[in-house]
Amino acid sequence: MELLSTFTLALTLAITIAALVQGSIGVGFLMLATPILATFTDIKTAIIYLLFPAIVVNLMSIKKEGSFLEAFKKFYKLAFFSLIGSAIGTYILIYSNSEIFKILLAFSILFYLFFNKLNIKLSWVYRKKSLSRAIFGTGTGLLGGLTNVMSVTLLIYSLESKFSKKETIQAANMCFLSSKIIQLILFSYYGYISSEVVSTSIFTVFTIVVFMYLGFKIKDKISQELYNKVIKAFLFLIALILIIEVFI
Repeated sequence: MELLSTFTLALTLAITIAALVQGSIGVGFLMLATPILATFTDIKTAIIYLLFPAIVVNLMSIKKEGSFLEAFKKFYKLAFFSLIGSAIGTYILIYSNSEIFKILLAFSILFYLFFNKLNIKLSWVYRKKSLSRAIFGTGTGLLGGLTNVMSVTLLIYSLESKFSKKETIQAANMCFLSSKIIQLILFSYYGYISSEVVSTSIFTVFTIVVFMYLGFKIKDKISQELYNKVIKAFLFLIALILIIEVFI
């Protein structure tokens, strides 16, 4: 009972912080919620309990940035490849010791944080749109299936494809949504979606809606530079905690 209470508290905390950030900057829900929750449990459990919350957040974010139909028309091909990659990653996760993927999650976060300093240039992404969409879409889904964090590959793809901020957010949310849908199907098929997971997820929806809208409200009332620094510092700390958990 105590363990359940601790986990529920951790889940609520993770979702509260992540929903506020998602509402404020348009991205970041799974990037924050997953590593926070993973410090209290294994990656597989964290992903399962964040499935329903992630779908709710994705739908709210897509609606906020424009119509679902608009986002679907632009990015359904990318989302399809993301779905394939996520299915592969989820199969690997189901049949593996998911504890080993904590280190992949930690390094994915660190790569995301220090990406700008690496000076990566992939000009072929813009020139060969079909090929890059297939490669990055599948890679994004695979990474998302294993760690719940897709922002690493999506960031590179969006920058090299010269997406606007709105397009980047729409592409990210379409990929997240397709990934979560196929994970929901696979985890349900293999018996991981219990009544407890469903009831706990329903309980978190209210928290998500409240803090997402709070994030929408404060979006233009805070210093974006300071806000981003705080979030990055927090992510860096969580990544270090995950690395320490794996090796100690």
